[in-house]
Amino acid sequence: MNVGERIAAIINPTIEGMGFELVRVQVSGESRPRLQVMAEPIDGRNMDVEDCASLSRAISAVLDVEDPISSAFTLEVSSPGIDRPLTRAKDFDRWKGYEARIEMEHAVNGRKRFSGKLLGLVAEKPNEGELIKIEVEGEVYELPFEDLDRAKLLLSDDLIKASMQE
Repeated sequence: MNVGERIAAIINPTIEGMGFELVRVQVSGESRPRLQVMAEPIDGRNMDVEDCASLSRAISAVLDVEDPISSAFTLEVSSPGIDRPLTRAKDFDRWKGYEARIEMEHAVNGRKRFSGKLLGLVAEKPNEGELIKIEVEGEVYELPFEDLDRAKLLLSDDLIKASMQE
């Protein structure tokens, strides 16, 4: 388990207890690491500055006790934003129909990068696990979720409209 996964396991109960869902934990930098925590309200409402502040205080208290990073670090708590990262299997169904960029750890049909329209998640297939469906220039690809390196929504007029309606 890497440090990001360990931190996620430590802070997730606190985040859920406050009515939020953890989206991503990312640790970067060496001399003074930056710990980025992305979360969103479970009830689907938009996250505001006060939400970030209260989460930051609670997460800081938990991390002070657990001390998963041995040196001083900077904690940054934020919402995923409009062009959010897609980190959980359910994100690919939730944002079906929108444009996304996906990077894979291993090549699929000779390529690792895909930009196109999300078509959702295919339920587990025997010996394949969950598959992300994406349409790229008229061709549909099924990408193994377990080999996902990173994915994010691409800013578009449709995405902006949808975010304003939430």
